[in-house]
Amino acid sequence: MLEKIFQDDAWEPVDRFSIHVRDEPVSAFLSRQIHIATEHGGTLNPFDLEEYIHHQGFAALRKCLESYTPAQIIDQIAESGLRGRGGAGFHSATKWRKVRESPGEIKYVICNGDEGDPGAFMDRMLLESFPFRVIEGMIIAAYAVGASEAIFYVRAEYPLALKVLRRALALCEGNGYIGGNILGSDYSIHFHIAEGAGAFVSGEETALLASVEGKRSIPRIRPPYPAEKGLWDQPTLINNVETYSLVPWILREGAESFAALGTATSKGTKVFALAGKVKRGGLIEVPMGITIREVVNEIGGGVADGRQFKAVQVGGPSGGCVPAALADTPIDFEALQSIGAIMGSGGLVVLDDTDCMVDISRYFLQFTQNESCGKCTLCRIGSKRMLEIVTRLCEGKGRPQDIGILEELSAGMKAASFCGLGKTAPNPVLTSLRYFREEYLAHVEGRCPAGKCKALIRYRIEDHCIGCTICAQHCPVGAIHSIPYQLHTIDDSLCVRCDMCRSACPEKAVKVV
Repeated sequence: MLEKIFQDDAWEPVDRFSIHVRDEPVSAFLSRQIHIATEHGGTLNPFDLEEYIHHQGFAALRKCLESYTPAQIIDQIAESGLRGRGGAGFHSATKWRKVRESPGEIKYVICNGDEGDPGAFMDRMLLESFPFRVIEGMIIAAYAVGASEAIFYVRAEYPLALKVLRRALALCEGNGYIGGNILGSDYSIHFHIAEGAGAFVSGEETALLASVEGKRSIPRIRPPYPAEKGLWDQPTLINNVETYSLVPWILREGAESFAALGTATSKGTKVFALAGKVKRGGLIEVPMGITIREVVNEIGGGVADGRQFKAVQVGGPSGGCVPAALADTPIDFEALQSIGAIMGSGGLVVLDDTDCMVDISRYFLQFTQNESCGKCTLCRIGSKRMLEIVTRLCEGKGRPQDIGILEELSAGMKAASFCGLGKTAPNPVLTSLRYFREEYLAHVEGRCPAGKCKALIRYRIEDHCIGCTICAQHCPVGAIHSIPYQLHTIDDSLCVRCDMCRSACPEKAVKVV
């Protein structure tokens, strides 16, 4: 039989068998990712220093201490094109060089771990899973800028991250990676941990410095910048967790390898927290330049069956709403800014056709208004007035002039607010007004197209109701008049719009109108 097969001229031998070693959803989630900050994710024990060293941990630090001058390290960072992953996207080498050149016998390096965006968990994961990598990146940065003191600033709401960091720092110090004359060199560095009280504004550099100094987290005027006059008036380098976690890979694998990833102006990879109305959420690390659509549909698996992809909220409370029509926009700093959004620290919240853009704006405005330090009049009062207007729209009490007032207040806040919180707080409103203006106009008319705003909707039972009484059994306020096997009715004056009846109806006879 085999002889006959091999003699058949039509038969061609198989060069390679295709074997699916992962389930298709898992493969789709992982195949587009490139792991640098999250290298060896799922295999490294965060408490095992030897395991980290086995995976080339601290190889970059040794290379820097033995082969590079501080100036050459900064040149490598410049060649890699690394930009800060905390939101602004400032060129890291420029900041490092400024700290290096600033006069002062004492200099500090600070890791900004005050991650306050709703739905964001990138920094927390990196601190909890890869503490040695972040520590190594900070040591390299400190050596490059001439600092001998390093500080982790982490919000107290991250107890596991703080526990992991304290143990990792103790292991590093006990093995000669922290302290005096590390790894036999003449360089010494000491680490400290400062716990933040959880104020969102503490993520702003100057407010963070005030917090570390034991003061209230209130931003100050810049210049002078922290690179010139930072902690205790000394030159200070501040980068976020993800930025430091990329540094060891760059110095170990070469700046050109990092620069080969991404776009012309945004190099390397970016870690995102993919959340919202998407089938496969979670922490992802993707190359810069990947499109929003690729992230949502290929990595995230798209929205739920029967629903329509509507928008993505990029960059958290300081970011913007990008509509599905612009989903082919590449994820890089300039491309997102060109459509009114920002990269932010890395939040990606997917929205579908059941989400109301006015309500989304209200949610983020409520957050930023609560988190405002209150120093700027425009931020303190402007955000409150904006929130009042958007809330009024959601309650069906909007007026035609409200939209113009929202735009006027947004422009004032962006122009005159003291820090980045106030300047970017209007972004969700401005982008949703820009791309979903018809929803705002509908709210002025007393309609919520998405059926989300309770004051603007009511529930109705359609004629194909079978009279099973299930909806009435689930109604918490007795608003449904039901007789078995007869068409039920809803008393709108009693209905609290809890949606229990619609969810419970087996015939899908309850509709939102």
